[in-house]
Amino acid sequence: MSTRRMLILDDDPAVGQTIQWIAEGLGLEAEFVTNAQDFFAGLDRRCADFITVDLAMPNLDGVEVMRLLAERKCASRIIISSGMGNRVLAAAERSAAEHGLDIAGVIAKPISKAALRSMVGEASEGKESVWADETAYEFIQNEAIDQASLQGGLDRHEFELAYQPKVDCRSGVPAGFEALARWRRHGDGLVMPVHFIPVAEETGLIEAFTAQVFGKSIAWFGRSFPDSGLKLSLNLSAKSLVDIQLVDRLSSVCTEFQVAPERIVIELTETSAMVDPVLSLDLMTRFRVKGFQLSIDDFGTGYSSMVQLVRLPFSEIKVDKSFVMNARQSQESRSVIKSIIDLGHSLGLVVTAEGVEDAETFDYLKSQGCDYAQGYFIARPMTGETARKWVSERNAAVS
Repeated sequence: MSTRRMLILDDDPAVGQTIQWIAEGLGLEAEFVTNAQDFFAGLDRRCADFITVDLAMPNLDGVEVMRLLAERKCASRIIISSGMGNRVLAAAERSAAEHGLDIAGVIAKPISKAALRSMVGEASEGKESVWADETAYEFIQNEAIDQASLQGGLDRHEFELAYQPKVDCRSGVPAGFEALARWRRHGDGLVMPVHFIPVAEETGLIEAFTAQVFGKSIAWFGRSFPDSGLKLSLNLSAKSLVDIQLVDRLSSVCTEFQVAPERIVIELTETSAMVDPVLSLDLMTRFRVKGFQLSIDDFGTGYSSMVQLVRLPFSEIKVDKSFVMNARQSQESRSVIKSIIDLGHSLGLVVTAEGVEDAETFDYLKSQGCDYAQGYFIARPMTGETARKWVSERNAAVS
């Protein structure tokens, strides 16, 4: 396994050197630079698995650096560091997440080895993820994603599924998986959904993409866990809620692979962007009538979340990872999480937290009565074969 790399941007050489030493002590290859020009030149020379960005930088501050990283479609996991207060750190994290960046978390200065270890996760112990390139793929440069390339990927069945486990917070036993699509373009580097889903939505290929991904994941689920209480969560773009036949087709797929609709959770993203709110309500109601579960994803990050929760027939709330990943150091985030859990339970809904990356956060969620959790602390996204083994091993470990 190749050594994972961290690139550190901090205008204070002493701080940058300290972070480099800590990172190297955790088994990473690390390099620090003190200005944005050298930082982007370093990225051009070689991809970094992890990036540490200081917010308070002269000339080009950390927020602007992250905006530029988003424009470059940066796939590195980003750690935000600063000596500023938690509210500023939390706002910077939300801003980066809104740009589609993969945020590992925020660390208040002075940075400790334990804090950095919690962010780099398994890399700190020299372990390889079962989905090895999940956080370290090389985006295929100079090849724009357009309708033709996306159609080609669908025709060649280049889209793969990774499965991230969910566990019951009270018992720790497996509760199910979330299916996550990855595009192994030309059989080489992985392309993440943030780069191809918007193209699928804009070009009208989202229906074909959804059909292919749903079919593959339900087929795997039916073969892997027949007669099981596990559930499978599938992400559905709100742009798909104009297809009047969608519910019937998904029901037919479930029947074909002998998966009860009650075991399928449809996670709705961008619910505020529904093309036809009335038709969307009809379709979502039909999903529930057919037995499917409905989850409102990333709850708490949009102004319309509360309106959608009341208006639409959801059965689950997912607490957004921006709150969960910041829970350890932010009282505000813990307060939001507690409020969402209490709200969900008062409405008779199941509550799932995503982005759980350490034992302390998991214990907090458990103490607040959260139902289910997922995140790197529990397990990284994995292949279907590994997922089957993981369930057996996890059940044996917690029994």
